Amino acid sequence: MAYLLMFVTLLHLINLAMLFIATMEKSWWEWDGMENSDLWYNCRFDNVTGGWFCASSKESEWLQAVQVLMVLSVVFSSISFLVFLGQLFTMSKGGLFYFTGLCQVFAGLTAFSAVLIYTLHNKEILQDSRELTAGHFGYCFILAWVCVPLLLFSGVIYIHLRKKE
Repeated sequence: MAYLLMFVTLLHLINLAMLFIATMEKSWWEWDGMENSDLWYNCRFDNVTGGWFCASSKESEWLQAVQVLMVLSVVFSSISFLVFLGQLFTMSKGGLFYFTGLCQVFAGLTAFSAVLIYTLHNKEILQDSRELTAGHFGYCFILAWVCVPLLLFSGVIYIHLRKKE
């Protein structure tokens, strides 16, 4: 039981870190390594100064939906972890972690919705950027997709997990 508890806690922390990185980092769409776009900024690398110059992304309804859903996913996962820690110390023996699992499943569903919207509507989201055929999805986008099954899996584990002493 102790190993399962450590596994679930570690999985949750890994999920939370990956979600936070996917939401805040600057690589949802890349063009040849010198320009990229994320949920918040469009950035270009300047060879002269060796730095990144970033400007705010053009606002669109689809981009705002992705932003909100990814932030909600981080919030749901954070709440789930805090509730889990609280339930470890306050729940009676034999209790189930329903609320924790439900929050984690909601985090997975909101992340799924966000990456699905970005996948289907990236032309509208990146409308004023360079030609899309010259670019590809970045590592943060892929990281967000990896989070989806892990969040859903950990949510199901929480729902079936019983507290033992």
